[in-house]
Amino acid sequence: MFRVPPLRYLVGMPTRHFSPALFSFLRALAEHNDRAWFKAHQDRYEQHVRGPALAFIEDIGEPLYRVSPHLVADPRKVGGSLFRIQRDTRFSKDKTPYKTHVGIHFRHVATREDVHAPGFYLHLEPRNCHAWLGLWHPPADRADAVRRAIAEDPAAWKRAAYGRKFAALYGPLTGDSLRRPPRGFDPSHPLIDDLQRIDFGAGVHLTQSEVTSAGFLDTYLATVHAGVPLMRFLCRALGLAF
Repeated sequence: MFRVPPLRYLVGMPTRHFSPALFSFLRALAEHNDRAWFKAHQDRYEQHVRGPALAFIEDIGEPLYRVSPHLVADPRKVGGSLFRIQRDTRFSKDKTPYKTHVGIHFRHVATREDVHAPGFYLHLEPRNCHAWLGLWHPPADRADAVRRAIAEDPAAWKRAAYGRKFAALYGPLTGDSLRRPPRGFDPSHPLIDDLQRIDFGAGVHLTQSEVTSAGFLDTYLATVHAGVPLMRFLCRALGLAF
């Protein structure tokens, strides 16, 4: 359903979503990472962390839809684009109950059908903020699908992953790689480093000043627009619309 953008965007009035109080809370949480402390300070979390994050997700929904109608900005408190602050400690040696960062994921709609699809991710943490996009740790069959697309159309891959605008903002691709060439691919292929990738994505470092500025929504959207060629290539490789 088409939604009218908030009035402040229609009249060109930037809004500051995040404040330094978000980072102050996260630093304090890192020092007092226990349930009693969090419960005593949950109002701070709601006011300075979850509330602003959900407002950001709500406000970016229509601009993101214009980038691609297949990207999801879901402002629900639970089960939406904002990751839970609670950690899953079941299989971890670290039993601290809370994450000390904010994670926001703008998924491809195909992920609702349990398909591992490319997406955009925003990470907010004291001294460690970044915007990331791409395909992280996909299943083997989907990683191979991307590799086949690279091998079959290397020129398109170069435009997507090494284009001037993309490289100027994101720099080189990041993530894990295989130690050896994947089975079925020529070890001497000129793009063998890319064919060995496990992750297909890149990130942009963000300063806390940028995150807490009135124009941050536009700043983040600029990273989204610059990443469109790579996202389009990855979706096409996986048979997904973009």
